[in-house]
Amino acid sequence: MHPLSKTPDTDEYYQRLIQQGESARVEFKTSFQKELIETLVAFANSKGGLVLVGVSDAGQITGVDIKAETLQGWVNQCKQNTTPSVIPDIEVIVLGGKTVAVISVDEYPVKPVACKGRYFKRIGNANHQMSPTEISDAHIKLINSSWDYHPDPVHGLDSISQTKVQAFADALSLKASFKAVMEKFELIKDDRPTFGCHLLFSKNDVLLSTIEAGRFATQTVIKDSITSKDSLIEQVTRIMDFIRKHTNKAYIITGNPKREERWDYPMDAIREIIINMIVHRDYRSANDSTIKIFDERIEFFNPDALLEDLTVEKIKSGNYKSHLRNKPIASIFKELDLIEKYGSGVRRAIETFIAYGLPEPEYEATQGGMAVTVFKKPLNNSQDSLIEPNGGVSGGVSGGVTDLLLYIQLHPGQRARDIAKGLNLPLRTIERWLKKLKDAKTIEFRGASKTGGYFSTTKIDISK
Repeated sequence: MHPLSKTPDTDEYYQRLIQQGESARVEFKTSFQKELIETLVAFANSKGGLVLVGVSDAGQITGVDIKAETLQGWVNQCKQNTTPSVIPDIEVIVLGGKTVAVISVDEYPVKPVACKGRYFKRIGNANHQMSPTEISDAHIKLINSSWDYHPDPVHGLDSISQTKVQAFADALSLKASFKAVMEKFELIKDDRPTFGCHLLFSKNDVLLSTIEAGRFATQTVIKDSITSKDSLIEQVTRIMDFIRKHTNKAYIITGNPKREERWDYPMDAIREIIINMIVHRDYRSANDSTIKIFDERIEFFNPDALLEDLTVEKIKSGNYKSHLRNKPIASIFKELDLIEKYGSGVRRAIETFIAYGLPEPEYEATQGGMAVTVFKKPLNNSQDSLIEPNGGVSGGVSGGVTDLLLYIQLHPGQRARDIAKGLNLPLRTIERWLKKLKDAKTIEFRGASKTGGYFSTTKIDISK
């Protein structure tokens, strides 16, 4: 029985499986070879899967010659070339009058599994060799732990600030000694501070926690900057103070005795984004977190590649099982009420921006981590709008897209890079907005791919 279905023993099922093509859990091979064992390892390190031997990459049933000793030989090869040993299930079927072998494995409870010392995982319909970080993550998850739970081999207990630990205990109204607090929250292991403890309560600067923040006049001109190497709890206040320093605040006169304050951005949501950066960051990465404040936006970048099968869409929806990269750090932040609920921060920040009358923050998973861009320009009118070709209005697109449409109307024939420079916005943002406009058929690309540019197919009345 293979892992994709409880009742697969029909020709119709396998024919349909072949028609669907290779996927994250299905692969085709014309013969048994070493690459097939790598695929089984990738399946074992992921969600399980099966290999149909006797089927070409194009889905053509070629068949395979199977003798009495063939299957046992295949099993032995799998056992001998994998650690821990992978013992697959093998089923022989006949499709279209030809013999096909179905070799399947479930997700292994003990991960990661190696093939001749190399580790693979399944991404889409291909095998990818795992990086040292991914291998480490798999080991850590196996023991239901996280990197920050393990002892720091470099720093001793004398590097931990008893004053900071005491302040943490006082915030919880906890009457206990320094060591008792450390043990209660698992900040000490084998008589050494854990990595998380060092990041949270170090006496001195913490190089691993570095956040570079700057106020930019242009993409290359910096007006002010700070380099924060504070312990993690202190960083929240330090970075928030810097953002407030370079963010405008207006006072709104209402009928109430006390005037209202309005910052360019909802500061509760900005704080949520910063806390997410700190708690979910991959502190094993050599890259620093960065924050760039421009006139009309703030860009946040964090070296924290998404874990497992998480996607930006799942995170934005808030409807997913939270995977914590740094469990002890997240636990301390939750004890201090800096986190309300695991996994809800992104959704809460988005809702706060929308309620504030600003465009939804843009989240993007990049090769090196996660990027978030927030914009301070209010939405056009009272809602997001996009001018359609017939002059009507449709919802669901940020006000920035309408500004882009107006820019193209006033500057026809420009390419994406020129538009990004003209609007002083990231190229990736412009490319996303261009796609929305093309999908709405409000712009079109004319000319050759290397020399052409974008033109508006509709007109915005700019006289109002």
